[in-house]
Amino acid sequence: MTAAEADMGGGVLREHEPMARHTSWRVGGPARLFYRPAGVDDLAAFLAGLDPDLPVLMVGLGSNLLVRDGGFPGVVIALQGALDRLVRVGPEGFEAEAGVTCARLARAAARAGLTGAEFLAGIPGTVGGALAMNAGAFGGETWAAVTAVQTIDRRGVLRWRDPSDFEVGYRRVVGPPGEWFVAGRFRYAPGDPAAAQARIRALLARRGATQPTRQPSCGSVFRNPPGDHAARLIEAAGLKGTCIGGACVSDRHANFIVNTGAATATDIERLIRHVQAQVEAAFGVRLEPEVRIVGVPS
Repeated sequence: MTAAEADMGGGVLREHEPMARHTSWRVGGPARLFYRPAGVDDLAAFLAGLDPDLPVLMVGLGSNLLVRDGGFPGVVIALQGALDRLVRVGPEGFEAEAGVTCARLARAAARAGLTGAEFLAGIPGTVGGALAMNAGAFGGETWAAVTAVQTIDRRGVLRWRDPSDFEVGYRRVVGPPGEWFVAGRFRYAPGDPAAAQARIRALLARRGATQPTRQPSCGSVFRNPPGDHAARLIEAAGLKGTCIGGACVSDRHANFIVNTGAATATDIERLIRHVQAQVEAAFGVRLEPEVRIVGVPS
């Protein structure tokens, strides 16, 4: 254990942890503090003892997240690999902690003979992130199957909440302020295990054929505007292949920005703003990012 790393009685706390190690774009400056809890109770104790003025950022796989090159001036709490419990609940349900990957939940549901979770296999994130933004793909959305969620607040207080406590829309979830998701309960329809697993394979093959899965990205950068697709507008504006520094609009899917190997967070953010400006100038549509941008500039 280094001088910049401390055992907190279960969880591990680090100082000045490079966020490029923890985001799917492979960019981002250091977090002032970086904590990986040993479990939900450990997380609750850590939050209860935390300086109330210190900003907190919860992360899973770091997809859908851009941390600026100057880093994050608070504490980043990493849930993937920490809150990873996944259990069957009744004949049609699962309870998954926030650090469980979406793909793992999809595969577990399929093996159990349940249908409706297959689309999650194509989402490169965790259950916590999927709950926070109502993640969706291939016609499915996370909250369509939610029966309850567990949250935690800044004081470490845990609560189980009903879906009616939240306003849920397209890539948007609004609930009680100051709470983060730490678990969800999901109910899926009975189906055929073989058919569900075959659908997962087909969805992953489609994803591999249409998305730049071999290059670092955050997934889709922009929300689809009403009645249209962000990728269509970006491509129609002639922006496929456009680069700023090491960040490029993907030639394979125009709603993806990829790190070609030497991108900085500044390159990516500048390209996001450039795409917004060009699409708005061409079509009068202001694209809204799905990706969350945090931290301070370099």
